[in-house]
Amino acid sequence: MKDMKKIGLFYVANAVKTSRVARKIREALGEDNVDIVPVEKAWSDDFKSYHNLVVGVSTWFDGELPTYWDELVPELETLDLKGKRVALFGLGDQANYPDNFVDGLGILGEAFEKAGATLVGYTSAQGYTFNHSRALRDDKWCGLVIDMENQPKLTDKRIREWCGQLERELL
Repeated sequence: MKDMKKIGLFYVANAVKTSRVARKIREALGEDNVDIVPVEKAWSDDFKSYHNLVVGVSTWFDGELPTYWDELVPELETLDLKGKRVALFGLGDQANYPDNFVDGLGILGEAFEKAGATLVGYTSAQGYTFNHSRALRDDKWCGLVIDMENQPKLTDKRIREWCGQLERELL
């Protein structure tokens, strides 16, 4: 990735599946271009210090944020992130949680938008079966959606395509 500013990759490091996806994203974007910032140790200055952020979250239970993100969102919403570009990726289970599929992604999207950031990396919602999601913006996801439980064979392809899209959107 030429001419791209350093990316801060934020996710809960102890979330196994989210960490696995994050490592694949970092590899696809180029490890030299991406700093890993564990949410467990993130401060407001960490979010402010990057022009481009890639942020990952899983959705727990009935549409809840995982530990650490749920504690950080109120502070995140108060930051001034105008001019920042944020690409979100989220993990969910469309078969067992069709009424709040990847809601965590939508919750984080709303928080970053309240802070003035611009969301990039929207993807198509086609190919998923669910009833409702806070992550939808018109007919698109507000980021990359991964369902490792029901569509594991699509994960690598979706990551690869999304990272190619980000190479254009995060310049």
